[in-house]
Amino acid sequence: MLSAYPELVEFLPCKSPEAWVNWAIENQTLLLNDHAHCEKKAASTAMSLMYRYVDRDNLLHKMSRLAREELLHFEQVHKLMRKRGIAYEHLTASRYADGMRKHIRTHEPARLVDTLIIGAFVEARSCERFAILAPHLDEELSKFYISLLKSEARHFEDYLELAQEYANEAIDDRVAFFRELERQLITEPDVEFRVHSGPPSVN
Repeated sequence: MLSAYPELVEFLPCKSPEAWVNWAIENQTLLLNDHAHCEKKAASTAMSLMYRYVDRDNLLHKMSRLAREELLHFEQVHKLMRKRGIAYEHLTASRYADGMRKHIRTHEPARLVDTLIIGAFVEARSCERFAILAPHLDEELSKFYISLLKSEARHFEDYLELAQEYANEAIDDRVAFFRELERQLITEPDVEFRVHSGPPSVN
């Protein structure tokens, strides 16, 4: 499935660890719960960018569409959860997003560029994880995750294109910086399962 998105695969620093895949299969209730949170946060991020950067026309166009799609995805996950009798509960955030956002530069347009690059990694990793999980899930959930791939891949492209558009310099070094950081966050062990966690820690 990911062969249809070669640029996305090349963008990511590594594949998700097999131990994470097995962890996800064993924790599908938690997977759906955190997935719902991720979709809601993604919509919130897009809206936040629209409020902060009102003079960026292309950003307004792309983030408006992205926010609508992420909210639709939230509704779809939530509907699946209700159908399966899974309560939507508060969860602590994974260290993934915070681990990247703490390196965002504080001056503009560097702050915007870094935020957009991180958005590209979040969307690309989500797409990769949905693709590798789909073959291991029941038919309903598998079809749902496969249906998300196209939009998640486009969101990755939108974030990266916007980062390039609004930077006053080449972004290769910043992409490389966040790629290495993303690799560490994805491969280092975690104590709690999340959509963007690393593999389970072994005590």
